[in-house]
Amino acid sequence: MEQSKNKKKANNARDIIIIIILALAIAFAVKNFVLDSRVVPTASMYPTVHIGDRILMNRLSYIGDNSPKRGDIVVFKAPADADVDGDLLKRIIGEPGDLIEVKNSHVYINGEPYAEDYLAETIDYEYGPVTVPEGQYFMLGDNRNLSADSHYWQDPFIPAEDIKGKAFLRYWPLDRISLISAIYQ
Repeated sequence: MEQSKNKKKANNARDIIIIIILALAIAFAVKNFVLDSRVVPTASMYPTVHIGDRILMNRLSYIGDNSPKRGDIVVFKAPADADVDGDLLKRIIGEPGDLIEVKNSHVYINGEPYAEDYLAETIDYEYGPVTVPEGQYFMLGDNRNLSADSHYWQDPFIPAEDIKGKAFLRYWPLDRISLISAIYQ
């Protein structure tokens, strides 16, 4: 009888250890291959997201035939001259082949003004024109005048392979939980 109890305790302990290991493996896989979270460190995307907001990004957004699209808010590897350690969060404005210009307080894409009702304020700089190379993207923050982004970097283009995922959910603060796709897109 005593041996049966000891064997049962050993089996329970083994089962608990297996469950913990599986949970850790699943969490590792999800974080590294499916979803990841970020804390927004600056006001460069205000008013869409604020300093301290916590967002989730989908690492699988651009698998297969899905490519980044204008308007997507993405997390990407910061370019060398961004003076930032880590990743950045910006909006895709220019896709491969697009002619981008900022003039008269507006962004122009291929000669046409681009409607942006999510901007923090009127743009107060001029830029371009530049043509986005194949396989690369032009990124701007929604808080245009205070965003170190493609208009600011020496090499303004972000290679597709440096895009880590598409932001899709603000989960903190709790009173502002929302899908990012539903915010100003």
